[in-house]
Amino acid sequence: MRLSSVWRTSFPSLRTCYRSCAGFSTHAPTGRFLRISDEIQAAVHSNKPVVALETTIYTHGFPYPQNTALASHLESIVRLNGGIPATIGVLNGVARVGLSPEEIIELTASAGKPNTRKVSRRDLGYICGLGFMQRKLNGGTTIAGTMLLAHLAGIKVFATGGLGGVHRGAEISMDISADLTELGRTPVAVISSGCKSFLDIPRTLEYLETQGVGVSTFADGREGRVDFPAFWTRDSGVPSPLVVDDERTAAAMIAAQDSLSISSGLLFASPVPSQHSIPKTQMDAIIAQAILDAEKAGSTGSDNTPFILARIRELTGGQSVTANRALIETNVVRGTRVALELSKIEKNIIAQADGGQLRDSSRPVLSIERAADNRIPNAQGEMSEFARGEELQPDVFVAGSLAIDLSCDFSPGKKVSATSPQLQTSNPAQISQDIGGVGQNIATAIHYLDTRVQFCSVIGDDSAGWMAMERLTAKGLSPSALVRRPSARTAQYVAVNDAQKNLVLAMADMAIMEGCKLEIDNVWRPHLGRRKPRWLVLDANWDSCSLAQWIKIGKDFGITIAFEPVSVAKSKTLFASSADDSSLLGVLPDHAVSLATPNSLELASMHAAAREAELFEREDWWQTIDAMGLSSSGSREKLTSITNSTLVDQGTPQQSIQLLPLIPTILTKLGDKGVLMTQALRPGDDRLRSPAHAKYVLSHADPTHPTIGGVYMRLFPPAEKVLPADVISVNGAGDTFLGIIIAGLAKDRPRTLIDLVQIAQQGSVMTLKSREAVSPKIKELQNLL
Repeated sequence: MRLSSVWRTSFPSLRTCYRSCAGFSTHAPTGRFLRISDEIQAAVHSNKPVVALETTIYTHGFPYPQNTALASHLESIVRLNGGIPATIGVLNGVARVGLSPEEIIELTASAGKPNTRKVSRRDLGYICGLGFMQRKLNGGTTIAGTMLLAHLAGIKVFATGGLGGVHRGAEISMDISADLTELGRTPVAVISSGCKSFLDIPRTLEYLETQGVGVSTFADGREGRVDFPAFWTRDSGVPSPLVVDDERTAAAMIAAQDSLSISSGLLFASPVPSQHSIPKTQMDAIIAQAILDAEKAGSTGSDNTPFILARIRELTGGQSVTANRALIETNVVRGTRVALELSKIEKNIIAQADGGQLRDSSRPVLSIERAADNRIPNAQGEMSEFARGEELQPDVFVAGSLAIDLSCDFSPGKKVSATSPQLQTSNPAQISQDIGGVGQNIATAIHYLDTRVQFCSVIGDDSAGWMAMERLTAKGLSPSALVRRPSARTAQYVAVNDAQKNLVLAMADMAIMEGCKLEIDNVWRPHLGRRKPRWLVLDANWDSCSLAQWIKIGKDFGITIAFEPVSVAKSKTLFASSADDSSLLGVLPDHAVSLATPNSLELASMHAAAREAELFEREDWWQTIDAMGLSSSGSREKLTSITNSTLVDQGTPQQSIQLLPLIPTILTKLGDKGVLMTQALRPGDDRLRSPAHAKYVLSHADPTHPTIGGVYMRLFPPAEKVLPADVISVNGAGDTFLGIIIAGLAKDRPRTLIDLVQIAQQGSVMTLKSREAVSPKIKELQNLL
């Protein structure tokens, strides 16, 4: 049986939605007035779990850019819990279901402006009609407006914060929210935390009963009497008409109501989490005071609710705001779980209609107690079974920073000759935002080249963390090895570039990367022990103690380690990590780090740090240097012939040689001068005997030495001379380079490092010419690896 046939027979009320979304209904709004995103249309047609989200909270609740962050946060909660978010609003006079990230930014940026309206059912014809007449207004949809548009798109589940209700004294004022009448005539299930405590809850429930609306409250682990919640508090003193035990029961009610063609909606009340609930007696006193203050101030009509809310916020010392955020997050999680269960039930009904058996789909997907972050372990290593089931079998494990990157490019205009921004004043600029972080960039490059990679990092429980996680997931990288640190700030990096896109100044907040002992021991060590990838890539954003722990893990499990120094200051952490354990950084063949990719300044910093740590005074270092067979006479001439006099004068080749016993392969990035490879060769390496490589072999070791065959040094010219005008951003070019190198080395049959250096330089050029931190164009290099 075709899906459309099943819908029309098993779900009569779906016929209108199916036809509307398919585009051939004469009753539904046309594309001039309503646009449903391709993702939402496809999801509805295939019975995927879609959750509607309102936008009044963004346009009339939070200022910009906090509202943008909240919108991104709530959408990410839906996606991370297995659903598809459908943010609904009116943009430029057109009602939209499934706003894109760019459209959300445009709508939220208009918050507080005269042309941004609060849009209920009554307002949709007005605002969309004006849009048709080229008076393009924006609007945040209320619960009533969102329900109506969600129904037109075929969406059955809507998660929000609090419902409107019957106001106190409504028998005189007739002040009754349109949300209640909408629930009486639009078949959409609303998950909310009841209505606000200053409303008349008993009369609200009576009105909903009159409208034919089924009202249920989630038991949330409670037995006996369960009250209808009062938004900030779990108990209102008014018993709930109905009680449901779990999300599957709620989904079954929605499916039954839909199949019976009942045209009214359902209200599922989800109480605020107990740890954020304000005691009823305290809240009652605060509300009484807020209402009294409103009466004294003469606040009536549409001004009454905003006045009371502001006064409650003041009287609770901001506790009401904290509770508000907690409850809407919990409602969005719960709404997503309901949508997931509904999707499974409907698919079972379809399968049964096709002659199949009704399957048991009651397996819980996620834990409500863990809310939106239960795919992310905490510091104690607790992770849901769902997350454990998604673990990869990676070839590469990247441990490093995940950050929000802001790139500020000085843009003075054509009539200004200045090429660099002025200090201590405002400068014109083009500013872009994306996720970054050295570790994330490296992992992205590896992922783009179809190499299995697992990325681990730490994020805070803040808007930046949610944004970073959402965009990481959008790139196809699993977030299951991320750890959330609730009291910390997600890493952020701000780069100020001149007119040629060269870095002038950078500010980095990477404090979250410090003191991660608990996470490394409890979460990531067991993960690596189970998976045992071929490569462990570390960036220097970790503090020295954390970096030491990572190195110990790599050594314990026999994983090859690569190191990205990140910056001049942070490159020293590798050698500071050995301060308390001199054996941590052994020398060939017991070295800990096999590959490093510094630039020339970072190499000099690493060399100085190793010298300060007295690593060049160790007996085993001297023995290894002696074994390499380096000549004490004529060495400058040899080094100059292989590289050039400028590099030799800077000491770059000499510094890399002295670090070889500790790091046997060093690829020094020289910008537009290319890459200097310095490598300790093993006995029997073909290059020791190859005429084509003879000029790059700096020395031959004693043929009888068991582990060292000689030293190889080669200066690779740049892959391409990039003109300044072609450089879009320098951020991420070095990370791309290392990512490509590791992606190639992790293959079952890897190319030679010589080949990979040249391929990696091509990828770096692609990133230089891209606004992305790692250019997606590097995927074109896959066939070269």
